[in-house]
Amino acid sequence: MTVQSSVVKRDTGGSDVVRTIADLRLADAGRAGGKGANLGELHAADLPVPPGFVVLCDAYRQSTRGVAEELAALHREALTCVADAPRLEELCRRMRHLVETAGVDDRTRPQIVEAYRALGPGAVVAVRSSAAGEDGSDASFAGMNQTITNVTGDADLIDAVVRCWESLFTPRVLTYRASRGFADDPEMAVVVQTMVAADRAGVAFTVDPGTGNPDHLVIEAAFGQGEVVVAGSVIPDTYVIDKRTLRVVDTRIGSKPFKIVKGSDGHDTIVEIGRDQIDAQVLTDGDVRGIAELAVAVERHYGCPQDIEWVVSGDATWLVQSRPITTLHKVSGAESDDQSADVLVRGLAAAPGTATGRVRVLQTPQDGAQLRDGEILVAPMTNPDWLPTIRRAGALVTEGGGMTCHAAIVARELSVPCVVGARSATTVLRPGALVTVDGTHGQVRAAKAAAVVGSGSGRAVPDGAPAAGGPTTATRIYVNLALPEAAEKIAAGDVDGVGLLRAELMLTDALAGEHPRALMARGEQDRMVRAMTAAIGRIAAAFTPRPVIYRTTDFRSNEFRNLGGGADYEPVESNPMIGYRGCYRYIKEPDLFALELRALAEVRDQYPNVHVMIPFVRTRWELEQCLELIDASRLGRQRGLHRWVMAEVPSVVHWLPTYIGMGIDGVSIGSNDLTQLVLGVDRDSEICAEVFDESDPAVLEAIGRIIDTANKYGVSSSLCGQAPSRDPVFAEHLVNMGITSISVNPDAVGAARYAVAAAEQRLLLRSARRPSSAHSDERGHD
Repeated sequence: MTVQSSVVKRDTGGSDVVRTIADLRLADAGRAGGKGANLGELHAADLPVPPGFVVLCDAYRQSTRGVAEELAALHREALTCVADAPRLEELCRRMRHLVETAGVDDRTRPQIVEAYRALGPGAVVAVRSSAAGEDGSDASFAGMNQTITNVTGDADLIDAVVRCWESLFTPRVLTYRASRGFADDPEMAVVVQTMVAADRAGVAFTVDPGTGNPDHLVIEAAFGQGEVVVAGSVIPDTYVIDKRTLRVVDTRIGSKPFKIVKGSDGHDTIVEIGRDQIDAQVLTDGDVRGIAELAVAVERHYGCPQDIEWVVSGDATWLVQSRPITTLHKVSGAESDDQSADVLVRGLAAAPGTATGRVRVLQTPQDGAQLRDGEILVAPMTNPDWLPTIRRAGALVTEGGGMTCHAAIVARELSVPCVVGARSATTVLRPGALVTVDGTHGQVRAAKAAAVVGSGSGRAVPDGAPAAGGPTTATRIYVNLALPEAAEKIAAGDVDGVGLLRAELMLTDALAGEHPRALMARGEQDRMVRAMTAAIGRIAAAFTPRPVIYRTTDFRSNEFRNLGGGADYEPVESNPMIGYRGCYRYIKEPDLFALELRALAEVRDQYPNVHVMIPFVRTRWELEQCLELIDASRLGRQRGLHRWVMAEVPSVVHWLPTYIGMGIDGVSIGSNDLTQLVLGVDRDSEICAEVFDESDPAVLEAIGRIIDTANKYGVSSSLCGQAPSRDPVFAEHLVNMGITSISVNPDAVGAARYAVAAAEQRLLLRSARRPSSAHSDERGHD
């Protein structure tokens, strides 16, 4: 097939906005986008690429010139509110409407039509987005933007080009851009290629994406067009090949119940595959070797690992895309499969690492608001629309897909452990069940008695300590902990102490799942104290001399009832979230509280870096009685003990000066509870999830007043929550308010420290630039 080899030229005022693939090279990525430039590079290397042309970014700029200013303003706003799903969707809808209204301008349209007709009469083409910055060495944008296959005719082609341009402004793309720090106004080129009638298609990675092994390449294949592979809508065949010998070292036959082909109407059609072919092998030995040879040639040409899309049509194999792999993670040989735990489901190891949390089964991206941060997302399959949800997941498990599907690529880029192709995962994994996802070995296991009581756990035991060597911050970065197992590893990282040591999980371990009063009834309270002392002591030893702030047990009554024998001791409450818990519970059950204080006192005999924090304080009189219990205990008589309170109830805003006068040394803002009580929204409610917003002005005002009071009276202030690491604007608010520390989960320490460091630098810069009073009339204000 002959490919035209010149720029399409017309009398367009000197602006040529279409170029053939044959005329493009990597250096043209700024105008042709990553996909278009890479196709030109493959063609130059004499590799088989279907003929076609690229509508350059210049065409997008030229066509949207009249709405460019408004688009830029909306885009800037959208990047600041990616966590606000309704607002982001609204802004994206407005931007797409602007692009649609602008359409293709009168100088660009003739060039596109002429280039299309040069492909032959009635050519059937694939129209694919090629955004500037896409398919680069540090960001893939895998599947983020629009692709339209089996397009025929001038009008449909022009419409498809506009749809590609519009796809710059979808929530999934904006979320991805924000996560990668891309703030420039986006631009879009569009690739138009002759459509290859695919008998078989798929993806090849020139390095094993699951293990990072550079000696293996991985091919995934399905019948029909390759969209079913990259979208993860079927479980493809997987072939692992020794790159040196091209020998197949492992084959996994997937389940492929349907394929996508060109229908009689000229459009994509889903065709069910006969039962006898669903589990049939897609590629012959000759196919595998031929694709492997091409993959090795592509990697050799580029000099770096490549992610390649290929199509087999008849006896010919075509390359339709290649991009650098942006998501390789070297898996340590020290990692081993835990055979002692129950494996619930198995699949493909798609993104390495492990995470423990509670299962959340979702069927569609529209259900994403139901996922709480750190939960394990389990879905039939995912596509790029899931990106905002995947970002908040502790791990990802899908029934469909392969190691090279969009879900796997996104998970690797976000460092979210991922298992794909785990058949029956949505039925075998029960909602709310505590599981460990092992993305290194492709397993989901029943979690050991470890992770989190209540729904919405994060990663209970992170894979590694927060890396040392980050920026220095005046604001201390503490870590939240719940169990002692990872204490030494985390303490070796770049953390200033433990800002929140949750007692609940250690107590559950100490009690072996029983209610504490059941043990007390049998006279076994000493066993509980010994176990608690050992657990707290291990953490204190790891962090000494850095502070460890122990939050006393804050089980709600419904959680206590779930312990063995709990129904005999716990009330039934219609709203336990604001019921019998925290400080009030201690003064009603002083004998149980005394055991906790005894354990703390024994730890402090050896590790005086441990301090105590009282949660859910509502009123002056209950705190007063609680402090009297502490002071009367051996713990209260120890020198150097700091007494903290959690600021979760809005009444703390009023009472904090009084609390400080009663001897409180520090206040830690529990942003989750404070937000729900300020806004009147149950943070566990899936129905009202969109109302929960830590950045709501009312919440920020309450936080600001708490910090102001702490600073006024010279006591420490902290915040326990993930918002500072997720949202740099929120971090800047806290720094500007003068908070002395924040405390985040171990896997968020690095992001939190960088966010706080940037906020501190901006604060210093504004202070340096602030005009003196003598010149304020001349220079204005900051």
